[in-house]
Amino acid sequence: MHVISRQAFIIISSFLISSIAMAEIETTESSQFDKSRTKLISGLANIATGWMEFPKNINIVGQQENTPASGMAAFGLGVLQGGWYTINRTGCGALDLLTFMFPTKPSVDPVFVWDDFLRESKFMGY
Repeated sequence: MHVISRQAFIIISSFLISSIAMAEIETTESSQFDKSRTKLISGLANIATGWMEFPKNINIVGQQENTPASGMAAFGLGVLQGGWYTINRTGCGALDLLTFMFPTKPSVDPVFVWDDFLRESKFMGY
């Protein structure tokens, strides 16, 4: 009787291990698909909404306490920084759109301009 229970345990364990291995494969494939899909969507969104870096950076520069400029000077600095970030976000969006088939992270952090609107964007695309 002890031999039968040991064999049953071995057979049942092999089925459990194989299903776990299959689940890991499926998760990896879907996460690669999710990364590619996220990169495609963020590329399209960043091309279309890159101009939103203007109001975002005007707001960020206006709220910084250690900025030597205030009022219209902060507005001007925000417009200049927003223009530069608009070019960068739109360029990174185009890069993500062209390379979406490679499952990597999008090249802008935050991924969308409206995510974390009070934080300065970081560009890792080029």
